[in-house]
Amino acid sequence: MSGADLKLKQPIRPRAVLFDLDGTLADTAPDLAEAVNRLRTERGMPPAPYDQLRPVASAGARGLIGVAFGLAPGQAEYEPLRDEFLDNYTNNIAVKSILFDGIPELLAILEENGIAWGIVTNKIGRLTDLLVPRIGLGHAACIVSGDTTGHAKPHPAPLLEAAKRLGMEPQDCWYVGDDLRDIQAGQAAGMPTVAAGWGYCGHAEPVTWQADHIAETPLDLLPLLQLAASR
Repeated sequence: MSGADLKLKQPIRPRAVLFDLDGTLADTAPDLAEAVNRLRTERGMPPAPYDQLRPVASAGARGLIGVAFGLAPGQAEYEPLRDEFLDNYTNNIAVKSILFDGIPELLAILEENGIAWGIVTNKIGRLTDLLVPRIGLGHAACIVSGDTTGHAKPHPAPLLEAAKRLGMEPQDCWYVGDDLRDIQAGQAAGMPTVAAGWGYCGHAEPVTWQADHIAETPLDLLPLLQLAASR
């Protein structure tokens, strides 16, 4: 279906839509999994199954190292592995990472309708800055990373910072994410929230997250926006 077919017929109430990055806008799991499995193979271990790593990709190093090595932050072995993982990922950050199907069309339609869109991610800034332009998201109206403020999601500070950069009130922005922390952050910031059922955590029954809306595909967001405009 073309962008023209999907173009919205009337103004939309939200002035902006903010998105999580990993697992919402972009399928980055293949490169993240490769970075952590390189740690295993260099230690003579077989690669961890991809189907076990993909669901935790949104949690970054914490989730991937947790599955691949059974380690958590605070354990002595964790920090050196995390540093090595980040080096691996930095050097191969956009080899297989792509936008999810429907995302380019969705962003184009938002822009056609005068709706700003931005990125709010827990990814650290130096990685966000490397990845975003390489996968075609460099024209985002704002980008807030996990270390932009003094807090990461589920704290609302990153979302509030994004609204501030857009010159908008939080309630005028929607937040879309594939992780419980995304929904918690959006709610704490006073933004309507959308659970991205297509993302890595869709298997976790996002209806239980108490998001305001659930979208099974990126383009399913459009009818939700249209309905909000009609109220």
